[in-house]
Amino acid sequence: MERRTGNKQKHESRNPLQRALINRFHRNAVAMVERVQPDTILDLGCGEGYAIAALQQAGVQAKFSGIDFSDAALREARGRLGDEVELKCADLLDLQHTDEKYELVMMLEVLEHIIEPERMIEVFNRLCSGHLLLSVPREPFFRGLNLARGKNIRRWGNDPEHVNHWSRRSFIRWVDQYFDVVESPGVFPWTMVLARLRTRDT
Repeated sequence: MERRTGNKQKHESRNPLQRALINRFHRNAVAMVERVQPDTILDLGCGEGYAIAALQQAGVQAKFSGIDFSDAALREARGRLGDEVELKCADLLDLQHTDEKYELVMMLEVLEHIIEPERMIEVFNRLCSGHLLLSVPREPFFRGLNLARGKNIRRWGNDPEHVNHWSRRSFIRWVDQYFDVVESPGVFPWTMVLARLRTRDT
């Protein structure tokens, strides 16, 4: 619940700089989605539905679905997105055995919260039939910006729920271990990566 409250505050901030950064983040996400033109999109850790809403408002034509562990966040997402978006409450790590497939799977600002994020690789391979769109905070700049605005000072700017810390280079390298990196647009202070599933030998 704490993470979702922070997510909502981030997206609804009245700070003009923070709003500009979030808007640029969403514009780049839209550009990456439009590049691959998927018919089906799944947002893992969709929270209150801000990312899907940004894609809808930009005119992206696709069937949208979202999954999150928080009932409270999903209730707000339903109010924001309407009934045409399929939303489910589930633990993301419990999705390894589903047979559903999506042409694009997004996971934006979630991997930094997951202990042993490698556990998500099988989930991605199970759910995705084409491309992945992933993002995480870009360290150490993300923590530095927190310190500059007096946030989490005793933790040297680190959000207490962040258990993984990637630089831009290390996150791209991490993704590249498992998938083919297509593009990584500049969305400071985050790292965003568009990747493609590797063809498996049969």
